[in-house]
Amino acid sequence: MEPDKLTYEQLLAENNKLRYQLEEATDVISAIRNGQVDAFIVKDDEGHQLYTLKTADQTYRVFIEKMNEGAVTLNSDGTILYSNSSFAAMVNEPLEKVIGLDLNTFVAEVSVEKYKQIIRDGWNADCKGEVLLSNRDGKLTPCLLSSTTLDLDEGTALSLILTDLTAQKETEWELKIKNDQLEEAQNIAERLNNDLEDTVRERTNDLLISREHFKLLANNITQMTWTNLPGGEVDFYNQRWFDYTGRRYGETAGWGWQQIVHPDDLQKTMSAYLESLQSGSVYELENRYLRWDNTYRWHLNRAVPLRDDNGEILFWVGTATDIEEQKKQLDLKDEFIGVASHELKTPLTSLKGYLQLILAYKKEEVPSIVKQYIEKAGTALNKLQRLVNDLLDVSKIHAGGLEYAMAKVNLRELVASTLENAIHLYPEFNFINKSENDFFIDGNAGRLEQVLVNFINNSVKYSTGNKNIIIETRNINGKVRVSVTDFGIGLSAAQIEHIFERFYRVEDKKFMTSGLGMGLYISAEIINNHNGDIGVESELGAGATFYFELPLLEK
Repeated sequence: MEPDKLTYEQLLAENNKLRYQLEEATDVISAIRNGQVDAFIVKDDEGHQLYTLKTADQTYRVFIEKMNEGAVTLNSDGTILYSNSSFAAMVNEPLEKVIGLDLNTFVAEVSVEKYKQIIRDGWNADCKGEVLLSNRDGKLTPCLLSSTTLDLDEGTALSLILTDLTAQKETEWELKIKNDQLEEAQNIAERLNNDLEDTVRERTNDLLISREHFKLLANNITQMTWTNLPGGEVDFYNQRWFDYTGRRYGETAGWGWQQIVHPDDLQKTMSAYLESLQSGSVYELENRYLRWDNTYRWHLNRAVPLRDDNGEILFWVGTATDIEEQKKQLDLKDEFIGVASHELKTPLTSLKGYLQLILAYKKEEVPSIVKQYIEKAGTALNKLQRLVNDLLDVSKIHAGGLEYAMAKVNLRELVASTLENAIHLYPEFNFINKSENDFFIDGNAGRLEQVLVNFINNSVKYSTGNKNIIIETRNINGKVRVSVTDFGIGLSAAQIEHIFERFYRVEDKKFMTSGLGMGLYISAEIINNHNGDIGVESELGAGATFYFELPLLEK
């Protein structure tokens, strides 16, 4: 008897059941392949049976897939059984194309031998080494290849981890470059240091030679020589100093030199010395130094600063020149001038009187030619008398006896009176009077007129072309300035520096004048005694302006 035939509905239900079972089996196989399950249970005639996967380790496989390093599994022939996505990215190939290929395919030619050695060693023990991978574009990737063996159902396999060393190699390369640069910098620094040491040795040697030259020069000149620091402390004397003073270095070093300065000269010496240290101007002064035999001798001191490239003072170099004999000769000269001027004054006065008597003689007519000669003789006599008076003034100044009575003086009137005489004496000159305001000072009218006459005489003497001479008075910061301006040959800077010194005369090869060079020296002493200032402004070939300034009387 044939079994009962199934109906359509029964066949459809059976078909759906089989399809469900097939889909379930497909899902299980997929899960097993993807590592989503490690075990499963199957129901059979004997009940439920548990089946585990011997090589299933879901966590491990997920970790391998997600890691940044490349991971491959090789069989004994070197064929790739498994690869993660990172390795596929390293060789720039799709994952499905990597599986089944020989790993040697992706090893650069230069690293093949090294790769083979790692693989051979890897089957026996864990090992590692660096190789270069090459993709289809020819790009090389440095990798650290680490190998270890795995036991699989199919047998033992070789597991490889490939770590991309590109960033590390770049860092190492940059570090190498930096190290090379550092080494080069060190070499340069060493060369510079050697050069600097050579230069220092050279300069030190030059400095030593220069110092010895300086000492040799300083110890063989007739002047006493010293050097002092910017603060004033003396740090060197030449041998001449020790020979003269009879002192040791420690006794006069620093500020110890003060003890050999004459007590009467110490205050002015210190004032001038400190002023030069503060201003940086040349130190120049005459004073007396105590010699080893307890006698004082006059010396001319002069010190100049040595500056660096920035103008800062490094130290001072000074000399003290013995001028004792010059002082004695000058004293003899002053003594002679005093005696001679006194001796000349009496006969000159008598001679002037006799000439005046001749001109006044009435009994007989004096011939006109004789009168003319007498007038010329009188003019020459007046000039000689002025010279004698100057000599007497110099003698009085030296003796400290140039004294005179002081009174209220109107400078406008003094200028007008002086110009009246000047116009009479020098009719060929054009005198321009710009003294229109009254200025009152405390002074001696006769001596101030003498100063003004000296200024005018100098202007006349040194004006050969332009005959204009300007006399002006004006108020400058509470003082009155009286000035005489000419348009003559002018003065150089060197001449201006000495113009008020005793017996100094301006020498010009094209222009010779008479005189003893005492007028301006006397004028300077007169103005100093009036508590005033005297000076000159001039340029060579552009004329000169001599002036003095005096304190105004309060109204």
